[in-house]
Amino acid sequence: MSFFFKKILKILNGEKMGSFDDLAFIVLAAGFGTRMKSDKAKVLHELNGKAMIIHIMETLKQIVEKNIIVVVGYQADTVKKTISQNHRDIYFATQNVPKGTGDAVLKAIPLIDKKIRNVVVLCGDVPLVRANTLKMLIQHHINESNDVTIQAVSTDNPYGYGRIVFDKRHLVTKIVEESDADENEKKINKINTGIYCVEKNFLIDSVKKIEPNNIKGEYYLTDIIQMAYRENKMIGAIVGKSPDEFIGVNSAEELKKAEERLLKHYNKNLDFKAYESL
Repeated sequence: MSFFFKKILKILNGEKMGSFDDLAFIVLAAGFGTRMKSDKAKVLHELNGKAMIIHIMETLKQIVEKNIIVVVGYQADTVKKTISQNHRDIYFATQNVPKGTGDAVLKAIPLIDKKIRNVVVLCGDVPLVRANTLKMLIQHHINESNDVTIQAVSTDNPYGYGRIVFDKRHLVTKIVEESDADENEKKINKINTGIYCVEKNFLIDSVKKIEPNNIKGEYYLTDIIQMAYRENKMIGAIVGKSPDEFIGVNSAEELKKAEERLLKHYNKNLDFKAYESL
């Protein structure tokens, strides 16, 4: 068993991690959520009586007290009010026109404190992700001195998700979205959860270089992975075994599914399966 996975077991058994005072979070919460078939902003839809974005905020507050940046867009004022009523010391960036995740992160860059060394980026529609999972991602990123670390998960049904592509040396080369994947890439079962830990300076430099060279014409944050590979940066991936924890809520059906998983895993005090090695 590797040192890292021994460390995970210790953490799960109660060993404390170090402080994350030089860490920031960027939460992408600007989306309309067309498939929700509702006028309400996607992150405001409730899960067990609480807005999805509040579930995320409560998780992040277990890791840091401040340096949380939320990128808002659709119904920005309502989203900001909902968050601010529940949590203090949250910064907000605005993406007025939805141009993709890369553009959303670019809007948040000016709000990152100078002392920050690493930034975790995640979406506001993954309400089941746990603080311990994020801590493990961050700790792995720091221990390995990575420039980028991807939170991945194995699944039997990868349809609709970005696939994590490896080279012959088993190094991460890129993330390819469903709409841009070829037949071989679509067979890959390790998928991107949309959660990354990135060294701040590399994040700032790389998001400025993203081009909308894809079928949707959007600025994909995932493009920074291929940039990192081409620049011989250190890229890592940690692979979770439980897709349930990383459910992205994009429809009423997925919201119901997420709520069912929430009740199953949390109210019954069950835990998601941990991790597998690459």
